[in-house]
Formats: sequence, C-alpha cells, structure tokens
Amino acid sequence: MNTLDLESEDGLRLEAAVHPAVGPARLGAVVVAHDIGLDMDQGGMFMRLAERLTDVGFDVVRFSFRGHGGSEGAERDVTLEGTSLDLQAAIEAAMAHYSGPISIVAAGFGAAPVGVLLPQLDPRLHGLVLWNPMLDLLHTFVEPRQAWGLNNFGPEALRRLERDDFILVDGEFEFGRALFEEMSVHEPTRWFVQSSVPSLVVQSERDAWVAHDAVRSIAASRPACEFHSVHGSDHGFESRPHEDEVLTVTARWLTTLHSAPGGIPSAPV
Repeated sequence: MNTLDLESEDGLRLEAAVHPAVGPARLGAVVVAHDIGLDMDQGGMFMRLAERLTDVGFDVVRFSFRGHGGSEGAERDVTLEGTSLDLQAAIEAAMAHYSGPISIVAAGFGAAPVGVLLPQLDPRLHGLVLWNPMLDLLHTFVEPRQAWGLNNFGPEALRRLERDDFILVDGEFEFGRALFEEMSVHEPTRWFVQSSVPSLVVQSERDAWVAHDAVRSIAASRPACEFHSVHGSDHGFESRPHEDEVLTVTARWLTTLHSAPGGIPSAPV
C-alpha cells in the first residue's frame, strides 16, 4: 500500500492510498467510496476488500471524503456536490495511474455521489458495486421511513438543525444544513436507473438505514443489474460471516466482469 497525493477540484487535500495489483494478472482498477461518518477503511472492510482484489489482479484506490478521516474540511461543511468532486478526483487519479477498465465499489452514502456523477461516468465506467446504497435521499433523510432516519432526522433533530445549522448524527457526525437541503434536490436513484453500467447491488436484509425491498425494486428496474441479499445482516454487515459473504460476492463479481468478453458477467453470482 502506498499513499496517494490527491486533491479535489476545489482545492481540498484528501487522504488516499493505492494498493497495486499482485502477480502478473492485470484486470483494471477499482475505486472504493466509503459510507458517511467513516473513512477510507470503511471499518476495515475496504482494507480486506483491497487484499482480495489485488491478489487477483486489480489495482485499488481508497480515499476519505472531505470532512472524514484525514481529509481536509469540516464535517458540517460536507455537501453532496463536494463529495462528488472528491470522488471525481479519485477516479481521475485511478485513470491517470493505471491502464485498463475502472470500476467503483460504494458503501451506503458513498453511492449518492456516484449517482450524481453517473451521467458523466457512464461511458467511462466498467462496473459498479453498491453496498446498502443510499440512493433514495428524500426517504432516507427528509421524509425518513427507516429506524435510523427516524431516530436521526425526526422533529427534534430538525429543530436543532434550525438552531445550530447541523444535526449530530449517531451522536458523532455533524450533518450540516447545506447537506440536508441537498437531500431534497438530488436524485441518485434516477441516474442509477438510467445508467447502462453493469452493476451489482448488495443489500442487508435487516438494514435499519435503507429499506431492503425498496433497494431491490430499484435494482430490478434497470438492465444489467444483479441483486444479492445478505440475510440477517444490518447496515454495517456487523458479523464476520456477513463481511466475508459481501467481500466474496463483490470480488467474484468484479473478477468475472473484468475477465468476461464484452465486460458482462456470464452468470449471476
């Protein structure tokens, strides 16, 4: 693993690392985008994913969004448009450093900037893997339907937002007013459904952040998209067996995709 000098278009320095492929095979590069409130390690899962992917011939780029981990920027200043610039910088760095096709793995809120960028990325992106994706921003944050959203963005939280200009999500992350207002504007679901990029959606059956059946319906509404349900798991794939299942499914799907003629997996995972 090596550190990567990464800067967003608006001048923020971002914590980033690259994992070069091991062995003679070269399948392309994978950029990984973490969930809100975490960092480029994704609680250790992205480190483990990088190990699996580099072993079979992928170069992997990890980075922390602004206001997260070791990247510049304050938590309460994070915006969806800003995180889209961060993701764009990571993708451009991957394309500059590595030859071959590029795919993305995005977890939770990391799927939102991916969705925003998909109209630009569609012709350049080889594949997309989403873990418990937050695509329906309106019903996750503004009009929440799941327990996590109801607990963090209920009436009392909105009163604090009016008073303090941020909501303390899960008692840890300062979710700012500008970011909250964007949740009613951007529609990552629409861009994802309209995209033609081959995709895999991995969704926890008991996710308290985003509804399993709603995500499954989104996946079913577009072509070239496979859906994998992780039975008994919550949003963070909290047990080691659940983590192992997600990593295995993801690595196998990406390997098949990048090895297949025409870039389409020959069989479902």
